[in-house]
Amino acid sequence: MTVEGFARTEGELCPDCKAGPDPQNVCVGMGLPIQMWHSPNCPQWTIMQIGWEASSQRIREQDEWARGVFPAVRWRMRQAAAKVPPGTAAQPFVDALCELVQEQTGHGYIPLHRWPQILERHFPPELPDPGHTTA
Repeated sequence: MTVEGFARTEGELCPDCKAGPDPQNVCVGMGLPIQMWHSPNCPQWTIMQIGWEASSQRIREQDEWARGVFPAVRWRMRQAAAKVPPGTAAQPFVDALCELVQEQTGHGYIPLHRWPQILERHFPPELPDPGHTTA
């Protein structure tokens, strides 16, 4: 598959297959402005595809492992957090961590804008900030 205009751009020739711009070849960006062309049966292109698939498989396995372990780890964290005496210097850290873990549980990830909202709740600014916009 060729994206119009992209397959005609120049790039480096692969030392293995010596492929250049052609609708049947693949152009891989290796950081702007460097591109390298590969034919469909190029050994380097095949190695790249194998590497991408292996990385993807590792990520799927790590995610599966994390989904299985996360509930038990979260329970142990809650048990440990309940033992922290209220009013100690550790309490805001424990509360923030528990809230962040809860947020992670509900959404699968914590969007960047939620981090300062949660952390400011547990670590408020010492002085009033006129530009403070966190709800």
